[in-house]
Amino acid sequence: MIVYLNGDFVEKEKALISVDDRAFLFADGVYEVIRCYDGRPFRLDEHLRRLEQSVRAVRIEFSDFGTIGDVAKRLIAENRLTSGDALIYVEITRGSAPRVHTFPPRGTKPNVYVAGMEFQPKRNQLENGISVILVPDIRWSRCDIKSVGLLPNVLMAQRALDVGADDAIFIRDGVAVEGTASNFFGVFGGVVTTHPKSNYTLAGITRDVVLELCHKIGIATQEAPILESQLPDAEELFATSTTMEITPVVKVNGIVVGNGTPGPITRQIQKAFWELVRSS
Repeated sequence: MIVYLNGDFVEKEKALISVDDRAFLFADGVYEVIRCYDGRPFRLDEHLRRLEQSVRAVRIEFSDFGTIGDVAKRLIAENRLTSGDALIYVEITRGSAPRVHTFPPRGTKPNVYVAGMEFQPKRNQLENGISVILVPDIRWSRCDIKSVGLLPNVLMAQRALDVGADDAIFIRDGVAVEGTASNFFGVFGGVVTTHPKSNYTLAGITRDVVLELCHKIGIATQEAPILESQLPDAEELFATSTTMEITPVVKVNGIVVGNGTPGPITRQIQKAFWELVRSS
């Protein structure tokens, strides 16, 4: 595999970063994941804008975002990812410097890493849905920043796996906020509902696409808190992300959602999404 590191295209095994890298020492870095369909990055500009927002929020000295798009396209070609599903992973850290909590001296170069890789979608989950558990939201209060500091997400994703579920949904102050790596949607009275954008959620690219598609095909939407107490009354539930696309949720804490199968509104949104992907 050919990857990009700090201006060079090299074999992945030769891409080396110092143990003094700030992301290694402090999780002091941000990242982005971009889905590619048959060699075409999906919503590339939106992903790069979100990456820039994260970089600005944590005050990393990097501004050459246009280069990232060009690098991604070259990696698709270099790694023969022009057919099928693939991912582009981007990570930008504050750079390598002695371990001090404050920022390193101005002018310290960030480390910029980009990789392209094959991806196998979980077709069975897309078709039949997933089960989730509800867990306390133990994350920090800036979840709108796509930080590499994902330990709470890792712990809760593993908790779900340990009990035979597929994922976990974070609950904060009685509200279902989002999944460990996804945004969360419910259908109540035929209205597609998802948590408003805030510092407690990541502004998902696929989330925005779903709201756009619902508007286009005439499905009512609202951005409003989904209370934990409302979940038993949900007609449908689903999760969205770059890797999950639109994945139905058919069981919560062991309790079946609806009739236990993906609902008609979720199916309609899935169909519209896949049509958009094919036409993009």
